[in-house]
Amino acid sequence: MADEEAVPAAEGPLVAVTFQKTPHKKQKYLESEPKALGVTQIALSVFYISSVIVILTNSMSMVVEDLIQIIGSVFVIIAGSLAIAAQNLHLPTLKACLGMQVVACVASVINLIFSVSDLAGHGYGNGCWVYVEINSTDHNDTCYSITASTGHYLAELVLINTALIAISVTLAAYCCKVINCCSPGQRMPVITVQVPPAQQ
Repeated sequence: MADEEAVPAAEGPLVAVTFQKTPHKKQKYLESEPKALGVTQIALSVFYISSVIVILTNSMSMVVEDLIQIIGSVFVIIAGSLAIAAQNLHLPTLKACLGMQVVACVASVINLIFSVSDLAGHGYGNGCWVYVEINSTDHNDTCYSITASTGHYLAELVLINTALIAISVTLAAYCCKVINCCSPGQRMPVITVQVPPAQQ
């Protein structure tokens, strides 16, 4: 027994399991490509505003409906700008981005409702037929062309709003993952193993 050296007892347990916050959780937001989606939101909203202004200036719709759609599109532009700004992964900016994406989604749904109602009841070519003379096939063909073109134009606005809704939902979901607004924060298990010193 005298030849054996005293082995100190291990301090604490040999295996310890602790839970820590995921260190790179904020990086999840960057997986959504926020810059590309934000720029797309801004570009589609600017196109949508210009389209609504064209319809408004040609007296093809009501001013109140068009103003609501323009204001909704401005909210989408702000949301797209915040999506780009949130790339710095600053938590207050991510929270603001989440809030604005929800507002942008609601605004896009309202714009979609207006666009679908315009598409369903579009008769913008109806005024054309007032001037149709009897047996005037050229003028009649022009009226059909105007009505068909307007229908395609309005269908394009419906598609734009559908895309804006999808983008807003995607960005909001990624913001929500980082902020943990829907579920408690995930913690990563860390297992620590203490190896006792080898006997000599």
